[in-house]
Amino acid sequence: MFELKKILGAMLTPLPFLGMLCFIALIIALRTNKFSAYIGIIAISCLLLISTPFIGQKIIDPATQLKYTFPSSKQPILDKIVVLGCDVNPNPQLNANSQLGNCAKSRLIEGLRLANIYPNAQLIVSGGGYGKVTNSSLMQQTAISLGIAAARIKQNPAAMDTADEAKLLAPTLVDFKVALVTSASHMARASNLFNAQGVDVIPAATDFHDFNAWPAHKQYIPNADVLLAISRDMYEKIALCWITLRRWIDPEAL
Repeated sequence: MFELKKILGAMLTPLPFLGMLCFIALIIALRTNKFSAYIGIIAISCLLLISTPFIGQKIIDPATQLKYTFPSSKQPILDKIVVLGCDVNPNPQLNANSQLGNCAKSRLIEGLRLANIYPNAQLIVSGGGYGKVTNSSLMQQTAISLGIAAARIKQNPAAMDTADEAKLLAPTLVDFKVALVTSASHMARASNLFNAQGVDVIPAATDFHDFNAWPAHKQYIPNADVLLAISRDMYEKIALCWITLRRWIDPEAL
């Protein structure tokens, strides 16, 4: 009964429920326009399949991301901790940490963990935002409220993407031991861009996705969290391909 309740509850959430309605509608449409209906069925089927933990796990392959965990036992000294920006939800009625999205919070928490392990390291928070509210300012406010001295924190509010972050921060990072904190799916591209600017970074990934431990009754039900993880993973793969293509066209491109 417990598993049945969970299955029914999950199936009534927007992604699986509306997906199945679309699937049924397309099957009915086969009577009038078979070609369009077939295309629609294939598209909806793919969307629902990659949104299941069982399939999503195989696409993400979280085991390959474990190499990006920070090896604190092998790093006696660290000079800089760079926390890259992510999602923000500006709202002046909320405190700073409540305006940071889950991705940004995950990155900041890892940065604060390292800041406590390496009390002499500078904490650099990066990322632009919307209007006067930036990712870096919200991270700085949150870090201060959690006990990090303001003098240890440096902001990089002008960067609007990872390439900007690497370019703007590179002059202050070269020849230092730098931990780069970002999401596991983002680490390959971020490290690539910082390396291209002459900065050797030590990966300190966070925001991992691993659906293998989910219970069996959830493995085959489409889930919005899985779809989000897949979307981010695919975006990063496309972005890496774009970097490769751009450098092939122009070897001087960073």
